[in-house]
Amino acid sequence: MGLISVAAFRPRAGQEAALLGVLDDRLPLLRRLGLATERAEVRMRSADGVVVSVSEWASQEAIDRAHQSPEVHELWARFDACSTFVRLRELGEAGEMFATFEAV
Repeated sequence: MGLISVAAFRPRAGQEAALLGVLDDRLPLLRRLGLATERAEVRMRSADGVVVSVSEWASQEAIDRAHQSPEVHELWARFDACSTFVRLRELGEAGEMFATFEAV
């Protein structure tokens, strides 16, 4: 059984399109490497512009393997170039009973 992951990215100034491009590349790469399932990604945006991605890893072992993959490290460098990582608790929506986001 897979593991659902929620990741949040704050685009750097003028970099939202680049961030969305990296996100477009993320799951195809992880799937090719056998690290992610075929479950469809859910992508959304918080009121303050943070892009949130919900996807499914194949397993904990797949997550561990991702940390050893040069291709995944390159992907993470691309994320770092266009965004910063955000903890969910930093999003105003996270404090709501039913967190609601704009669909992307």
